[in-house]
Amino acid sequence: MVVPKSPDKKHLSSSGNISPGDTSLQCNPQEYTETDSLLPNELYSGSRVSGSTRAKDAEGSGAGTESMRSMVLQILVPFLLAGLGTVSAGMLLELVQSWDVFQEITEILILVPAVLGMKGNLEMTLASRLSTAVNAGRMETAREKWMLIVGNLALKQLQATVLGLLASLMATLLGWMAEGKMPFDHIVLLCSTSVSTAFVSSLLQGVIVVGIIIGSKRLGINPDNVATPMAASFGDLITLALLACFSQWFYSLAELYPYVLYLVNLSYLCLIPVWVVVSSKHPASHILLRTGWEPIITAMVISSIGGLILEKTVSDPNLTGIIVYAPVINGVGGNLVSIQSSRISTNLHLNYSPGEVPEGRKTCFNPCHTFFGSGANHRSAQVLLLLVLPGQLIFLHSIYLMKGGLTLPSPLLTVFFLSASLLQVFFLLCIADCLVHCLWRRGKDPDSYSIPYLTALGDLLGTAFLSLAFLILWCISDSGSL
Repeated sequence: MVVPKSPDKKHLSSSGNISPGDTSLQCNPQEYTETDSLLPNELYSGSRVSGSTRAKDAEGSGAGTESMRSMVLQILVPFLLAGLGTVSAGMLLELVQSWDVFQEITEILILVPAVLGMKGNLEMTLASRLSTAVNAGRMETAREKWMLIVGNLALKQLQATVLGLLASLMATLLGWMAEGKMPFDHIVLLCSTSVSTAFVSSLLQGVIVVGIIIGSKRLGINPDNVATPMAASFGDLITLALLACFSQWFYSLAELYPYVLYLVNLSYLCLIPVWVVVSSKHPASHILLRTGWEPIITAMVISSIGGLILEKTVSDPNLTGIIVYAPVINGVGGNLVSIQSSRISTNLHLNYSPGEVPEGRKTCFNPCHTFFGSGANHRSAQVLLLLVLPGQLIFLHSIYLMKGGLTLPSPLLTVFFLSASLLQVFFLLCIADCLVHCLWRRGKDPDSYSIPYLTALGDLLGTAFLSLAFLILWCISDSGSL
């Protein structure tokens, strides 16, 4: 679509920020083939309104035709599917923790939140960007659509490789700080496992995300409501299964064929130039290639700290029962807040220029502004918070059934678990409301920046609150089950 550049607007600089309009672009039409989230308002044909003609709060526009019933139904199904996926991941984690590699190299547990958190760094961020593209009408032609998809998938594979390597190095550092030693063969195994898991998982889930976005568009469903939780539905289970299998396989090879681990690491590193070349051919992914590293690397560090808490908690024989619940509370919190973040981000793209925010959103605000108001995003915050208690009760019962109905959670465990989850989601929704508006006000794309921070904070808060809950249960001599 060719649209003339408005001379009084700002445009996106190569650094990802907003800079004054280039006079060379003011009189010449500019072709855009991708959903650059920070494009000026006029580029979203028919989707935006000028600030002088807005007659209603923009938080209600862009989603004004979406009824409460439609919103709940669209959110509920993927939320339950995603929750059941995290329950399965928790059961799998409880099963594999007894494997030789997990017993010998306990630092792998530090990797778990960091590697699982990559769905927030990569898959959910991709889903949020593509959801905005669909709602803004930037995936109408086949050429636009496939250029967008290929560029983003190549960028995602590059990010997965780099993040996998950094996550293993972070786990090594934290493990060394905690234990005072770290054998070199353990470092090589952590690197091989982390990079292989991140790469393969990212490829599989990236294809799934693209399919969900295209399917939502064809069915007339708002992808903001379904894409991010559907992207996470079985993401935790797939990633954890790959992590367990790769780690056990490399552990069995390390003694007899140690060179295999070096070849594996080298092969992934050799693919990095390929992903750089492919992703750099698309304008928006080229921008993210240079500017999109800060949030995902910071998020990985935050998740790794949560992993250290998990590793220390699981190593205590009195608190080992926590391991089955950790993926559940972390996954549910991340899924819910990613929906809200994606919705707020889309609303800002459709109704405001970069740097411009609604009245009352120019500074961080109190929680009442997050949950009370007439806008669609206020209603969605209420819905998401209300889903926590019934959803977690369903997931707790699912854990009970998957264990064969032999171990019923005690009333105190249920109360503490629900309280931890409710507090986690409450804080995350408040932080999301503040963070997304702050990023937009600073000229940063919330689709690319907010979800990594929020899901990483979800991992950290969830693990911390859950560990505290189990510690209190142990102090009052409650075993957690009946």
